[in-house]
Amino acid sequence: MKKILILYLLAIMSTETFSQEKLPYNSLNEAESHVINDKGTEAPFVGKYTDHEDKGTYICRKCGAALYYSTDKFKSDCGWPSFDDEINGAVIRTPDADGIRTEITCASCGAHLGHVFLGERMTAKNTRHCVNSLSMDFVPEIVEAGRYGTAIFAGGCFWGVEYFLQKEPGVISVTSGYTGGHVKNPSYKEVCTGRTGHAEAVKIIYDPEKNSYEKLLRTFLEIHDPTQVGGQGPDIGDQYRSVIFYMNEQQKQIAEKNLKLLTDKGYKIATAVIKASEFYDAEDYHQDYYFNNNKLPYCHGYTKRF
Repeated sequence: MKKILILYLLAIMSTETFSQEKLPYNSLNEAESHVINDKGTEAPFVGKYTDHEDKGTYICRKCGAALYYSTDKFKSDCGWPSFDDEINGAVIRTPDADGIRTEITCASCGAHLGHVFLGERMTAKNTRHCVNSLSMDFVPEIVEAGRYGTAIFAGGCFWGVEYFLQKEPGVISVTSGYTGGHVKNPSYKEVCTGRTGHAEAVKIIYDPEKNSYEKLLRTFLEIHDPTQVGGQGPDIGDQYRSVIFYMNEQQKQIAEKNLKLLTDKGYKIATAVIKASEFYDAEDYHQDYYFNNNKLPYCHGYTKRF
């Protein structure tokens, strides 16, 4: 009987630790939906990833599935990101009705990516996946095939939020950046004026087999003060406000549920829950700031709230 009980407890622990979170599809803005759902094409030479050269993995904007490695990206001068190979099993090829071109879609969710062309002799593989930037997101790490979750939080200086969330199990990458404002491609100097509408935020890519959105959300709410209005610690200004930027309705519901739990405990919550908009990566010197400078956060730390 004792042996059976131990096996039963181990089975429960295994399920709780390794059961994969069911990831919903991310909400899309009008331009993304036009390309991904309506099979449209973005204008040439304007895409975010056309001349992108960072090392990592390109994932599906709609579902988070890994699609392409940066090692397979090449400069084709066609006006769109080009790859001469895909991650095995990640992309489906379907001939267009006119029989002239071959469409490529995400194997996981069917999102329209673009078209594939053969025989152009641009690389040794003689293949060019011509992909819309709007169909993809980027992870600055080489990840395995599969789906990955995305979370975006703002809670004061992004250095501290980044520092603590990077330590969480299952987190693939944490990128500091700006979001929630009205200025395209803002600089740190512009955001610091408080006039761009942007908040300093972090974008987290995580493995749903090792962590969940709700666990990351609770960690975020415990490493900063969600009751402080218009800043965090000594950092005062609209750019330091506390915000949960949700990627889909499920994330919104999880955020509202957990904020209500804190409200019911007596906390006067200042954290806003807002639909995610375009995220702009911060300058390189902001990334991994505390790790690169051997310093510790000055206004972030753990406080047990749940």
